[in-house]
Amino acid sequence: MHLLVVFFDDEADRAIRALRRRVGAEHDLPPHLTWAAASTIGPRVRDELREDLSRLWLPDLWLHSLAATDRTLQLGAVVDGELLAVHSAVHDVLAGRVKHPAAQYLPGSWTPHCPLLTGEDDEVRAAFARLHPVTPIRAEARRVCVVDTQTGAIDPLRNASTAPR
Repeated sequence: MHLLVVFFDDEADRAIRALRRRVGAEHDLPPHLTWAAASTIGPRVRDELREDLSRLWLPDLWLHSLAATDRTLQLGAVVDGELLAVHSAVHDVLAGRVKHPAAQYLPGSWTPHCPLLTGEDDEVRAAFARLHPVTPIRAEARRVCVVDTQTGAIDPLRNASTAPR
């Protein structure tokens, strides 16, 4: 599976990692928000994404709502027009060009969030109780990457230094 993810600035990264430590969570990936997932996001599509992302302004995120769903504890992002516009633009590039896109990340179905913990229902409920209420975290989009979940390879498509502001 290939994920199209946004990694955050150092301050937000540290704050989210602290939440993860409080609930004993272990993750292969740094704190992130997933924009899309598909069985394959190929090289040509990645090049198109690089080009489109170089022209887009990436909005900051406010991660503020704690949710426990499907054996997952997650920190939800405030959904606004800017975030949805970027998400839609990304999916315009991906449409018809990736294999087996994951439906939960498609426009209209997407719930932007940062995963904190995956576990059994009891573990997730206990973690929710430990973290609630959560202090909102302002997260700046620092890197947009394609992550290969099989190999762990991370292919940067855009870094903050190339981001228009």
